Amino acid sequence: MNLKPLSSHILIQPLEDEKITKSGIVLPENASEKPTKGKIVAVGLGKKDDKGQLIPMTVKVGDVVLFKKYGPDEIEMDGIKYLIGDEDDVLAIIE
Repeated sequence: MNLKPLSSHILIQPLEDEKITKSGIVLPENASEKPTKGKIVAVGLGKKDDKGQLIPMTVKVGDVVLFKKYGPDEIEMDGIKYLIGDEDDVLAIIE
């Protein structure tokens, strides 16, 4: 299934942090927090300004980003969990 975000929306594949502590303790799934880092897998065209001019997106497919913890909505496609949200939910691009 292909999914093309509209306007300034983005599709993010969340990247999970390690679930084992440095001392080797395995953390249960419910002890970990919601991920805030992910890889952009699809982007919309961007939003339009007051004059109808398209404002291009600042993120692109393949970027690894930090995003707001409770900004994007979780969806599932083909058994894989994704997040879909607005470009404004992105806080930084990790280089």
